[in-house]
Amino acid sequence: MLDLLQKRWWWILVRGIAAILFGIACFVWPGFTVWALVMLFAAYAIVDGAAMIVFGRKLGSWFWYALAGLVSMAAGVIAIAWPGITSMALLWVIAAWAILSGIFQIMAGWDIRKEVEGEWVLFVGGVLAILFGLLLFFRPGAGALSVVWLIGTFMILFGILQVILSFKLRGLQKDVKHAKEAVEERINP
Repeated sequence: MLDLLQKRWWWILVRGIAAILFGIACFVWPGFTVWALVMLFAAYAIVDGAAMIVFGRKLGSWFWYALAGLVSMAAGVIAIAWPGITSMALLWVIAAWAILSGIFQIMAGWDIRKEVEGEWVLFVGGVLAILFGLLLFFRPGAGALSVVWLIGTFMILFGILQVILSFKLRGLQKDVKHAKEAVEERINP
């Protein structure tokens, strides 16, 4: 599984970059209508879900990745199917998505903890997602602008953590390659 994680590090990078871009968009255009926010969230959730499913499909222990991907894609489809929903309903969809995605991300981190150093990034990302979801559930009337900024902040932080994880996996891939070359040199001088 570690070998596969190292080879597919760029899927995590794609996921992180998508989150950062979504977060930046929230700050650049804070006056988005509910429809535009629904479409941005839906696009991100579908891309995120597809990335998780493709990445998870390649792993031997793929269940939590696939489940997180399906939840993310379902949230995106729901948002597209009912674009006229109120901002409150959108908050509930995003909150449920964040909590479920966070739980599944923590479970994925738990599964790979013995094989990957730096799995704490998955745990922190999962905890951030859960806290974000709970905040939306308990403080829905915080105002549209503050919610957009909160979503943007969360997405940028989450994306940065995913980018860090991807580069850790990429670095690990290089370390393993160098170790294999050193062993081969000793065996075949």
